[in-house]
Amino acid sequence: MNPEPHAVALGEYHAAAQAQPNIALVKYWGKRDAELNLPVVGSISITLDSLWTRTEVRFVPGAVQDRVSLNGRSDESVTKRVVACLDLLRQRAHIDWGAVVDSRNNFPTAAGLASSASGFAALVYAGGRALGLELSEAELSILARRCSGSAARSVLGGYVEWTRGQLADGSDSAAHPMLAADAWPLRVAVAITSTAAKQVGSSEGMRRTAQTSPFQAAWIATQETDLAAARSAILTCDFDALALVSEHSCLKMHALAMAAQPGLLYWNGATVECMHRVRTLRQQGLPVFFTVDAGPQLKAVCAPSAIEKVKAALREVPGVLDVLDSGLGAGAHAIALGALEA
Repeated sequence: MNPEPHAVALGEYHAAAQAQPNIALVKYWGKRDAELNLPVVGSISITLDSLWTRTEVRFVPGAVQDRVSLNGRSDESVTKRVVACLDLLRQRAHIDWGAVVDSRNNFPTAAGLASSASGFAALVYAGGRALGLELSEAELSILARRCSGSAARSVLGGYVEWTRGQLADGSDSAAHPMLAADAWPLRVAVAITSTAAKQVGSSEGMRRTAQTSPFQAAWIATQETDLAAARSAILTCDFDALALVSEHSCLKMHALAMAAQPGLLYWNGATVECMHRVRTLRQQGLPVFFTVDAGPQLKAVCAPSAIEKVKAALREVPGVLDVLDSGLGAGAHAIALGALEA
């Protein structure tokens, strides 16, 4: 018989958590171990505050199956990934109970807005609490990374670095905080140019890129220089320096993916027009720069004083469906049961 976890002794196997997506400024693209989600390079990100995933997890003693709902619907591919994540938690707690998982996003899912990052960070946090596991920040980050690479960063808030690590078991590849959100409270305008799920997911895109892109070696070789530049910019709150390295890393990542066979083109026409609009604003003296992850949504990072002008300018771009406004936020945290309905 499996030993009971601490949570069971207290009668607590139900918990809820919230996590926010993160936006990489120095990009992660490529895995050195696909099973463990170990990155081929390190990365640096900011965690948002107004976009969120809220997840409730309830383990049911004696249940043999998991039931998973995302935004009120069941999806086989999502369920498979969630079950794999729950298995990691069950192994930690030495139990084999099934679970009921209900998760909601307040932003488009699988559309280049890091919904996997916030989703699995929330799942690991809620699932760990439901089982009474006393997990450190680093342990939560490693578990989240096992479920979705960039989820390692959404466990934490503010400015975050996810280290590549060197060990084969991945025990040294976790995210750690760099700077608190309120120490340099930048804002982010997110230009939504499509709400459809992307045709090629990030995991498949990374695999294809690593196997076929002629730029893979150069991507790896230049990453440490970008990371060092971003660290220095963040710790000194140097906006111009962060703008330079962030746009450079973004365009390098997409050039790397475009050069795969067949090439990966995550942008649409509106994405490109938004890039031009942001650069025009910066030439006019506005403190703003862009970054784009594996999807068509553009994120314009700016000083708080510039956010209204940036949003207005992006809304004027043909093909932009909506512009979301976010500050920088906290990492994964507990919320009250029933908060999904709020």
